[in-house]
Amino acid sequence: MMVTKKWKVDKFVDNLKSYPQIREAASLLKANEVVAFPTETVYGLGGNALSDEAIKKIYEAKGRPSDNPLIVHVSSVKQLDDLCSGLNEQAEELIKAFWPGPLTLILPSTGHVSEKVTAGLSTVAIRMPEDPIAKAVIEASGLPIAAPSANLSGRPSPTTAAHVLRDLDGRVAGVIDGGETGVGVESTVVDCTSKPITILRPGGITKEQLEAVIGEVGEDPALTGQDKAPKSPGMKYRHYAPAAPVYIVHGGMERIKEVLQQANNENKKTGVLTTDENKDGYPEADFVVACGRRSVPESVAHHLYQALREFDDTDVEIIFSESFPNEGIGAAIMNRLTKAAGGREL
Repeated sequence: MMVTKKWKVDKFVDNLKSYPQIREAASLLKANEVVAFPTETVYGLGGNALSDEAIKKIYEAKGRPSDNPLIVHVSSVKQLDDLCSGLNEQAEELIKAFWPGPLTLILPSTGHVSEKVTAGLSTVAIRMPEDPIAKAVIEASGLPIAAPSANLSGRPSPTTAAHVLRDLDGRVAGVIDGGETGVGVESTVVDCTSKPITILRPGGITKEQLEAVIGEVGEDPALTGQDKAPKSPGMKYRHYAPAAPVYIVHGGMERIKEVLQQANNENKKTGVLTTDENKDGYPEADFVVACGRRSVPESVAHHLYQALREFDDTDVEIIFSESFPNEGIGAAIMNRLTKAAGGREL
């Protein structure tokens, strides 16, 4: 087991890329080691996107299936010249509107990145993160950085450095602690090679926001049917899951109370994932976690992974989750919950 270096970095200081911690992390990336760092969505596990060696280390550290493509992170639009073979008008409009930010574009690949990044596809997923630390690390390394979420494969994505270390301490070269992330769920992934442009993974930028810029936006059938090679991370495998099985319950509080009673009759330790408004409404449950305010769905997205991880510090045997409206940021929330539940719904 390797020794994982740990750095504390204040993202609000000037000229971040000159800081010793950032330079050391960038040096490790240039040596084809892997380093975790914060983005505005979740913590990413970064490696040199041009290196088969580095990408192999990402997959090994996470225990991630190698047919699950990775997102390449850049710090400038100029880097796209080496990575993709052209931008259509709509892709350019999305870049102007949402970069830097939580939007990933699927673009035709030049083939310069490692085949392990694209999982053998002719396209490459690229985004420009907004977080100052992520930007500084990429700039200091001088490389495009492939970075999936910095967690063991299948676990809830990390929104703090402590989450990263819980999963990956001793498995990666370094972790930059830049505090808690902002959005809390991963980027929206859109396929710019399709007509119309199609959402492959809902995330921090909503369908409504995209359509306000480019008009009609489609949604990929693979969001519900996993029968083809995934162009985007998060499309094929169970993700974001705590140790105990999760069930999404439709029908409101009364329905959850019914299934809680059934589980209690079977002497199971129960957990409920709810919101601030309802957290005192489940005295039948052994453990209740609120993941934000239902009236402010952005707060639910922000706290969702933290809430799912809290159940792992308990002895619950089954978790019942409230459901959310499948619109706006709620589409991303329900996508992540559905993955965490492995499709189990009541």
